[in-house]
Amino acid sequence: MSFLAPTFLYALAALAIPVIIHLFYFRRFRKVYFSNVRFLREVKEERSMRSRLRNLLVLLLRCLAVAALVLAFAQPFIPVEDGVRSGRKAVSVYVDNSFSMAAESERAPLLQLARDRARDIVSAYGPEDRFQIITNAATGRSQRLIGQEAALEEIEAVRVGPESRPLSQILDRQRAALADGEADYSLSYLVSDFQRNVTDLDVTDTTIAVNLVPLEALRSRNAAIDSAWFDAPVPQLGQNNLLLVRVRNYGDEPLDNVRLTLGYEGQNKPEGTLSIPANDFVIDSVYLPIQQGGGGQATLSITDFPVKFDDTYHLTFRTTDRVRVLNIDADGSPDRNLAAALSLSVFTPTFTSVQSIDYGTLSEQELVVLTELPSVPSGLAEQLRQYVREGGNLLVFPPAGADLTSYQSFLGGFPAPTLQAFQEQEREVSGLNEEEFIFRDIFEQTQRARNLPVTRGNFPLSRGGRQEALLTYRDGGVAISKVTTGEGNLYLSSAPLPSQYSNLVTNAEIFIPMLYKMGISSGQRRPLAYTIGRDEVVQTGRRQANAELVYKLRGPGGEFIPQQRTVGNRVVLGLSGQVPEAGVYDLVIDEEVVESFAFNYDRRESDLQYTPTAELSDLANVTVLDADSQATLLSEIQARNEGRPLWQYFIWATLLFLLAEALVLRFWRV
Repeated sequence: MSFLAPTFLYALAALAIPVIIHLFYFRRFRKVYFSNVRFLREVKEERSMRSRLRNLLVLLLRCLAVAALVLAFAQPFIPVEDGVRSGRKAVSVYVDNSFSMAAESERAPLLQLARDRARDIVSAYGPEDRFQIITNAATGRSQRLIGQEAALEEIEAVRVGPESRPLSQILDRQRAALADGEADYSLSYLVSDFQRNVTDLDVTDTTIAVNLVPLEALRSRNAAIDSAWFDAPVPQLGQNNLLLVRVRNYGDEPLDNVRLTLGYEGQNKPEGTLSIPANDFVIDSVYLPIQQGGGGQATLSITDFPVKFDDTYHLTFRTTDRVRVLNIDADGSPDRNLAAALSLSVFTPTFTSVQSIDYGTLSEQELVVLTELPSVPSGLAEQLRQYVREGGNLLVFPPAGADLTSYQSFLGGFPAPTLQAFQEQEREVSGLNEEEFIFRDIFEQTQRARNLPVTRGNFPLSRGGRQEALLTYRDGGVAISKVTTGEGNLYLSSAPLPSQYSNLVTNAEIFIPMLYKMGISSGQRRPLAYTIGRDEVVQTGRRQANAELVYKLRGPGGEFIPQQRTVGNRVVLGLSGQVPEAGVYDLVIDEEVVESFAFNYDRRESDLQYTPTAELSDLANVTVLDADSQATLLSEIQARNEGRPLWQYFIWATLLFLLAEALVLRFWRV
């Protein structure tokens, strides 16, 4: 047994007080006259022995009471194995406030229990200790240590939020905050339901005592819309676009009659009911008829109780009614057949020579077509490579007299197939890749004979690499190749564009839809939706010439100004946890809506499977505390900080000794 305040043991000298009182206590005798005291002598001696025994017992009880009281003030304890943590402490308390904490336990919502236990933890320490209160929001404010009263106020303000983070990230933030303190001991507490999909603890740093406080929720069923995507890389205007949606059952029992609804253009359209096996998913399809170009948005929803935050999935998309095309020619006079094709209403063409290119407007083009350039200047080559990497589409028709050295240098930067020596021979195109986006769904009857191009001169393309053949010759060679680079695409023709070498440009059945879909093909890089708490940045191509214009995001969670920085021809917007609510947020520049982004809650919270306490106990370098009882939790914390305290037992002993003394004096007659 040890003492927290051993100096109080000097007060044991107070034991002399009852001894002195006992020794120097003299009773006053009263004279009583008797005629004959011969018969009183034997009775007097007997009463004197009983009185002396009672006084010694009272003295003993008083001494024991004083000794027990002194020992109580000395705060005795039984030391723990790893020693007592005396001194100033830095304590970090993580309160899980994710959506799963809104579930019910046997007594109350989990978040309410989490707040109660966090308050108990903070109250178990002294006012001289310092505290960090951290949630899934993990704001910069939470990275500082505060006093006990401020910590209790922070705990009271914790509410359920959309963010969800792996516990390893939370523990890293706790380490960072505790490392800045000047305390003698650093302690970490994690109060959570410990969902399996976020419990990834691997504690190797033993300088911080990690304590887990698991809360147990009642198991409930849950279904959620996991994700959605278009069957084609980008939605197309004027068509019924196939939209695929994945609905997952996170429960242990199959679900029937889960109703799926599509919300589009102000109308909610039922799409049928789903039956989902236990712990499995189904993929259903809906058709989205897009009749207007530009930005659009839709909402998918299901009916499911009691967990509802993941029953709605928001998405946004863009369709192009007119593709902006830039044709770069040697002298600025375009091929007449190409000019005729680009004069159609689905294109907005610009024609320029290689000497007159405005590189500042290059990023605004959705398709760049190189024709009849004998060589590619190094400056233009670098600009085009950057344009493709950032999401542009480039179609190259090398001329018959092309400088192969210049083209090899240009194409090698992607990398793309190399051009071999020009051959004047007729070759027939016999294969058209209808599995690829460019030629998918452009023919109503896939089995009928088609008028495929024929070339009378070409540069054989090398095989292998990352290329994908769009058109192939009868002999197996590649007529038009596709190479994805960065966020954009390079399309390389083996034959020159003029009709004397190829009839592709006069084949409207192939050439017109090919140009259009090449122009919109990089739209697949734009996600339909972002995840709150996981996707902290979004990109927009709307770069403003005036640096003073402010970007704003406006949506159901309010309006805020994101961080912004320019990367190439794009602007990156940093969210930093500013999106509080799921929905569609408009990008507003000078009160004009220029783009929209959809945000959904993190589906990691949909999986209501928890890590058992026994499994948590098996983790290395952690301690699992019992959260069921406030008294048990407090005693566990005090035992680890101060050892097993005994002072309360000595207080009870003091009271018992005083009570025994009173009973002796009251009932022992002498």
